[in-house]
Amino acid sequence: MSNERGHLPEIGQEKHQSGPAPGLLDRLRSLFGLGPASVRDDIQEALEDLSTETDFSPLERAMLKNVLALHEVRVEDVMIPRADMIAVALDAPLPEVLSVFRTAGHSRLPVHAENLDDPRGMVHIRDFLDFIAGLEMGFGAGPMTAKDAPVAAAPTNRRRFQDMTLTEAEILRPVLYVPPSMPALDLLVKMQTSRTHMALVIDEYGGTDGLVSIEDIVEVIVGEIEDEHDEEETPQIEPAGDGRFIADARASLDDVAQAIGKELSAITDAEDIDTLGGLITTVAGHVPLRGEIIDHGGIEFEVLDADPRRVKRVKIQLPAPVTDDVKADVEAEAQETAANAADLPHSNGHRA
Repeated sequence: MSNERGHLPEIGQEKHQSGPAPGLLDRLRSLFGLGPASVRDDIQEALEDLSTETDFSPLERAMLKNVLALHEVRVEDVMIPRADMIAVALDAPLPEVLSVFRTAGHSRLPVHAENLDDPRGMVHIRDFLDFIAGLEMGFGAGPMTAKDAPVAAAPTNRRRFQDMTLTEAEILRPVLYVPPSMPALDLLVKMQTSRTHMALVIDEYGGTDGLVSIEDIVEVIVGEIEDEHDEEETPQIEPAGDGRFIADARASLDDVAQAIGKELSAITDAEDIDTLGGLITTVAGHVPLRGEIIDHGGIEFEVLDADPRRVKRVKIQLPAPVTDDVKADVEAEAQETAANAADLPHSNGHRA
């Protein structure tokens, strides 16, 4: 019996193992049915409270808010959509790859076989330039080394560069494949550990949905990052006179509504639509063809440019304004109609 009692914990020990007693704030939260205090909530409240003097600058506040909100961001929220991806084919000649690098302004390009649904990796601009430099010096296209490569071989290798494909260069690197629902923070950690800064977003059927670089995730925290070669790509909305506007389909609904002075988001599922092209496609029920006209709330959208996957440019025609003369004519016509209706005999044969 004494041995059995010896195995029983003492009261003081049991209380110690159960943890410290709840504090006054925790007991008050429990009394009012609130959950335990959260450090995240406390930080968010402190950042929102502008009346409290802190050592945080406005920029630091914004970045800290973005960091706290990062756990809610998914890969699909930051990815470059498939329609905007710039990629090269596996059998593309090296001059063509060089041209794509020059026009795209990216340091990495995804590589595919027949189409984007058959990705094979990526090519990095540094690997590509190293390979070209090796060909120029005469030792990048074969088993030769820099020591024994003849200078006379350089013109021959330049000709080989014109005919060589990306496959023959053997400079591809692997990419990550991730689902669109993956948390962006998890992908950032995975990119850091694997030292791979590009990921392709793959849907449930194995098709390519989009592309994410490490820069896309970092921009969620620090804002847009632009280098010396980035050009202004703000979607244009230009007035064309007589209530007409020419707009890029990528323009946001808020920007379009502000430009034309009309609200555009008052339709079903509007909260899931961000761009003018998305609105037009939703209203039409399909991807409109070039020249197709879609009416929405009296506003006509004429598709100026499109491909089988998306709308590119749109002409917006606002309804003609109602002038005072038109209003007077409408009112006079309404009064005449009412007078004629009053003179019509009723079914009992008497006038009203």
